[in-house]
Amino acid sequence: MPRTSRLRNRGDGAILVAAFSSAGRRYDTHWHTGHQLAWASSGILTVSSPDGTWVLPPTRALWIPANVEHAMDAVRHTTVCCPYFAADRGPGWAVPTVVAISPLARELILHLAGAEPPSARRRAESVLFDQLAPVPVTTIAVPMPRDPRALDVARAVIESPADDATLDIWARRTGTSIRTLARLFTTETGMSFGRWRTQVRLRAALPLLAEGLPVATAARRVGYATPSAFVAAFRKATGMSPGAY
Repeated sequence: MPRTSRLRNRGDGAILVAAFSSAGRRYDTHWHTGHQLAWASSGILTVSSPDGTWVLPPTRALWIPANVEHAMDAVRHTTVCCPYFAADRGPGWAVPTVVAISPLARELILHLAGAEPPSARRRAESVLFDQLAPVPVTTIAVPMPRDPRALDVARAVIESPADDATLDIWARRTGTSIRTLARLFTTETGMSFGRWRTQVRLRAALPLLAEGLPVATAARRVGYATPSAFVAAFRKATGMSPGAY
């Protein structure tokens, strides 16, 4: 349960401040009319959007542009501190962008959580924007099919990534031909069903690894028989090991 959770309004902006003790917290898919900087001053914050999934330690944050759908997961013992900005403010990035959080940026974000008039807030925001340096990352994207038949399968796989059902089994479960399902996944996600499910499993493993679970445990929970198979798939998708990611 959240230990504290509050949204402080400051005229032209606001900041979400939340701390979590024994349990984490999920913010289901939503969007904002302004920009958001998703950051945790302690612990680990995971952000997912149609563009990918990012695991953010306190040295990283994610700039989320206005009107971009996203969900957030905070593991236990995480303190979330997410400033919001007016839609006409900020660096102008059109897609979610990972940024490095320097000691000065950290203090500026915490400063924005305090009470101050709008004019002072805007000056602090401008200094913070100058501090936000993009960091190159490889995201784990899970594009969703649009056709209801494939979409039902996709949602079921995301709900239970460890389910080893083949596409043939899914076709029988949904009353759809295997050729149709295979075509829909390829044309609407740009991936074969097998590759798409791999992306789902790798994305599902990220919050588990962020919580500190051993690689073997995370691999098993998302459907891999051996840690080596999971690490190989992760490295193929991202170019690095789970630990380095």
